[in-house]
Amino acid sequence: MRNYSSHPLRYSYQDAAEFVATSSGAGQAGKSPHLPYSRNYAHTRTRISKIVIPFMLAGILATSVPLNAGWLAVPVAHAADAKAATVTYKLVKQSEAIVTSGVKQINYAWTPSVAAKTTEMLHVLQIDLTNKYVNLNAMAGKAGSVTTGQSVTAMAKETGAVAGVNGDVFNTATEGAPMGAQIESGKLVVSTSQLKGMYAFALTKDKKPVIDLFTFQGTVTAAGGATFALAGMNKSAYKTEPDKAYSHVDALYMYTSDWTASERPTASATKATEALVVNGVVTEVSASGTPIATPIPENGYILRGHGKAAAFITGSLKAGDKVTSTYTLKSQTTGESYKESDFQMMVGGHTILLDQGKAAAFSRDINGVSGSADRARTAVGYSKDGKTAYLVTVEENGGREGVTLKELQQMLLQLGVWKAVNLDGGGSTTMVSRPLGEYTASLTHPTSYGTTQRLVSNGIGVYTTAPKGTIKGITATSGATTLFIGQQTTFQVKAYDSYYNPVDKLGFEATWKISGGIGTFKDGVLTAAKAGKATVSVKAGTASSEVGVEVIGASQIERLTVDSGSVILRPGAVISVPVKARLKDGREISVPASSLQWEFKGFEAKASGGKLTVTSVEPGITAGYAIARYDGLGTAAILAPGSEKVLADFEDAATPVSFSALPAETTGTASIIGGVPGRETSNVLSLYYDFTYGKGSRFAYANLLGADGKGIAIDGNPSALTLDVLGDSSFNWIRGEFVDSKGKQVLVDIARTIDWSGWKSIKVDLTKASLTTPARLTKLYVVNLEQDQDERALQGELAFDNVAIQYPPAAYVPVKPTIVLGVGKKQATLNGKTIELTTAPFTVNGVNYLPLRFVADALGAQVFWDNAARRVTVLREDSIIELWVGNSEITANGVRKKVIAAPINKNGSVYVPVRVISEQLGQTVGWEPKTKTITIR
Repeated sequence: MRNYSSHPLRYSYQDAAEFVATSSGAGQAGKSPHLPYSRNYAHTRTRISKIVIPFMLAGILATSVPLNAGWLAVPVAHAADAKAATVTYKLVKQSEAIVTSGVKQINYAWTPSVAAKTTEMLHVLQIDLTNKYVNLNAMAGKAGSVTTGQSVTAMAKETGAVAGVNGDVFNTATEGAPMGAQIESGKLVVSTSQLKGMYAFALTKDKKPVIDLFTFQGTVTAAGGATFALAGMNKSAYKTEPDKAYSHVDALYMYTSDWTASERPTASATKATEALVVNGVVTEVSASGTPIATPIPENGYILRGHGKAAAFITGSLKAGDKVTSTYTLKSQTTGESYKESDFQMMVGGHTILLDQGKAAAFSRDINGVSGSADRARTAVGYSKDGKTAYLVTVEENGGREGVTLKELQQMLLQLGVWKAVNLDGGGSTTMVSRPLGEYTASLTHPTSYGTTQRLVSNGIGVYTTAPKGTIKGITATSGATTLFIGQQTTFQVKAYDSYYNPVDKLGFEATWKISGGIGTFKDGVLTAAKAGKATVSVKAGTASSEVGVEVIGASQIERLTVDSGSVILRPGAVISVPVKARLKDGREISVPASSLQWEFKGFEAKASGGKLTVTSVEPGITAGYAIARYDGLGTAAILAPGSEKVLADFEDAATPVSFSALPAETTGTASIIGGVPGRETSNVLSLYYDFTYGKGSRFAYANLLGADGKGIAIDGNPSALTLDVLGDSSFNWIRGEFVDSKGKQVLVDIARTIDWSGWKSIKVDLTKASLTTPARLTKLYVVNLEQDQDERALQGELAFDNVAIQYPPAAYVPVKPTIVLGVGKKQATLNGKTIELTTAPFTVNGVNYLPLRFVADALGAQVFWDNAARRVTVLREDSIIELWVGNSEITANGVRKKVIAAPINKNGSVYVPVRVISEQLGQTVGWEPKTKTITIR
């Protein structure tokens, strides 16, 4: 383990707007899969036989404090709103916590002047560089490797960092080494690349922050005096700028034990000659094109040369000869040269953001980092006096969209940063910090994936060398400080010393109190009973602490969603029903099962632990509704009865499958295998793919040949495709291909983003796929689009099992009547037939109202009235709509929507604005003002 506690970087990037890729067929001549772009990301993965579960961590946020500084409003437009009216934003402090002596973690809201716009979140690690116990250092991949990435949390744990962020941009298509320089504890680990405008952040040995453009300069001197220029250290192959030359052609590179990849490097377009140097003496020289197999010791390195550099090695370096390698980093702005020991640390970055306290012109094209799009961001900067460093992230998760680079510049200016450089963002953006009283750092805020962290090439770590101090105080900690009604959380008391570092034992008995009346508190366990905010206080000896707790109420929720998977509605079925809440402030949180109430329409079931067990199903229904309610707000899992036909369970090892791919350089296998985790006693279809080589969008196909080599036959009128998929967290895309009765290719999305590992049941709706039968299922395949390819893994392995087709009990025919009504008239026509209404439509404040029951019945919907909640629930096939009398907000499939006017209760009947229900159920509404006639079609 590397541990820098005593003194203490790595590109992928982010997504753009919309992309369409086409490809000629693979395995089927003349096929052209049209692929709409979707947001995807990358992880490093391994083969199924070595399943890796991504590092999953929950963040913890510290106590809120009041804003103690003014704010500056600036005009900024989000990327999606670039053509809209200018919106001003202000930076408002939300909370602040001490990580260790000299380090604060502060959260800010980037608040728009227009309430309808999204509020973004800026997270800051503010480091006092004058504090003698605090330092910064570069954090590397696993065990210090520059080619084996790991999560920022794992880096912090491995090195003893109390906080940190992800660092340099890196190329996921090669070894994943940092593109810029990296210095750890005064030792150069990776050199700069010959690329334009790539700034780096450094801290000198006397803790002065520097942001500059650096060039690597090195020389190798042989025993006989011959010299050759050293082009770099531990570098992947790349195209140099501005000449776009191959980096390793006619060039001499140094590789140390920190380079752990199998090749030095891959895809260099060169055959190399190598020399192993140990303690300044050549110990081995290889023939051309034959790499040295001897492991590189810590006191050695390999000189790797091609062309003229290879001739230098063979002509000037002999086993037993002494050799000297020297190098410096030269500032492109001042011309000053630096030894590696002049710096405590350095991490490369991308474009400069701020200079001299002003927004700087971008030093590099920002299209490659989606600079004009709203994305998660990471940056590093420092104050005008050089005494404060800032590690900064902008969150992108749930309803939070992230920001453009221009917007990031404005955020940093409001923060008071003097000079700043952009680091890797998008899926790489990660901040970790150690909560007060804790021993390890954890996620400060969600990543683009939630709690999953991307494996990155390096990071910037924050370290403390403070000695043990006397107990200064205590802090209350909890597994969660944001709760739902009915949820429980356990509080503990932790102590910290005078340097804000954790203390092993408190030595005092703790006494707890809670204010705010949001629930009950007993034996350290809070049970939330109603929405609101409260303060939990703890006292131990003379020390005390308090923490704020929030219980989410329905008024805070923008939408509720439930995922019911692929289970057919039948007695005995056990259905997993996870529910998530998207809050109005952009947060997305899972709702615990203990906080939900369930109602069932069309069937009976028992709910327990986030699962439903179906006990009975009403005969003749076309859909059943499992309505999940939280604090009165509802959403529904809409379940279909019917039958299921297994297409392939792969138990027969001779099941005919084959592999094909695009482009031609893509390699992989499709095969029936056994012993896979989670399916140890059965067989599955494995799809291994390697997109490392080739250009453009990439496709790896598992071809399902069927008995006749043409695919698996499908007949009838299928409503859904279901299958189990073992994910690889590659953030690639899974699709399926059918060929219909006319020979037409029909493509369906199985998973737009493979953001999970382990087995997952998936249901694919086929009702809108225009699939005519008899048809054939011909392919299951993975896609990695050209756009933002570095956000997704180039290698991975999936497995498929239990591929089946579901059939509905009967074809559903939507009711599309024509209804004509007149304001003030009790007579109406339904499909040309005159009917009598109990009450005539009427107008209030220019809004036409209709009797809800009549309209719903005419449209084939079911209506349910809850008198206590004054709520109407309308169900029709794939829709659930809920309305409240006197409330101008409704929910449609769990999504809160504003409507023109509130429903009215008149003479015991509910009336709604004419467009509210009609348009939510897919109808169009016409209005003839002269005759006051309403037509619904």
